[in-house]
Amino acid sequence: MNWLLLNSGKGGPAFNMALDEALLESAARLGRPALRFYGWTEPAASFGYFQKYAEVERATLLRPLIRRPTGGGIVPHDADWTYSLAFPPAHEWHSLKAEESYRRVHAWIQSAFSRLKIETELAPGGRHSTLDPRPSSLPSACFVGHVKFDLLWHGKKTAGAAQRRNQLGLLIQGSVQPPTTLARTEWEKAMCDVARADFGVGWQEFEPDGPLRERAEALVRQKYSQPEFITRR
Repeated sequence: MNWLLLNSGKGGPAFNMALDEALLESAARLGRPALRFYGWTEPAASFGYFQKYAEVERATLLRPLIRRPTGGGIVPHDADWTYSLAFPPAHEWHSLKAEESYRRVHAWIQSAFSRLKIETELAPGGRHSTLDPRPSSLPSACFVGHVKFDLLWHGKKTAGAAQRRNQLGLLIQGSVQPPTTLARTEWEKAMCDVARADFGVGWQEFEPDGPLRERAEALVRQKYSQPEFITRR
C-alpha cells in the first residue's frame, strides 16, 4: 500500500488550487493515493466552490481571494498548514460517505498531534455543516465555530477540510491552524508515521511528472488566474 508523498513547498494561490485539481484529475492514472503538503507565497483566503464572491469579499480582509475546487467556507492562509489528499476512484476512501471521510481525515490528524503530546478532540456537532454542497446565503468562515468532526484544541477549531468526490476520484483539501509553536516538519512526519502504523501505508516521495505539471499550469492559465472564474457566483 504505497502512497505518493508530495511536499511542494510554497506556491501562489492560483497554482496551489490548480495543482490540487490536477491531482484529482490524475488520480486514476497515478493509481495510488497522493498526500500533498504545501504552503503559500503570500497571505490569501480560499473559499468554497459554491460560495458567492461578493459575500466572501465583504467577509474577509485577506487578499487575494481564490475559489477552491472543493466546497466549504472561507479559509485564511496566512499562518496555516495546508495539505491535500487525492484518491483514485477505485480506492476505498472514494466509496465513503462525505461525513465518514471527513471524520477519518481528522482522526488521522488527531492521532498525529497525540504522537506529539498535543491532545485534541473531534467535535460532536456545531452550528452549520461545511459538508453541505449547496450554496449558503451567508459566507461561512471555516474557522468560526465548528461542525461535526472538526478537530478542536481547547474547544477551538484547529483543523477543517473540504471535499470533492466525482468519477475522477476524491479530493480533500485541508487546513490546520497550528495549536502551538510546534514545527510544521514535526507534524508532517507524525502524519506519515500514523499512516504507516495505523493504515499500513508505505510512502514513496513524488514529484509531479510532465503531464501533471502541464495540466496544473493549464488550469492556472485557463481557470484559477481568471477573474471570471473567481467571481463567477
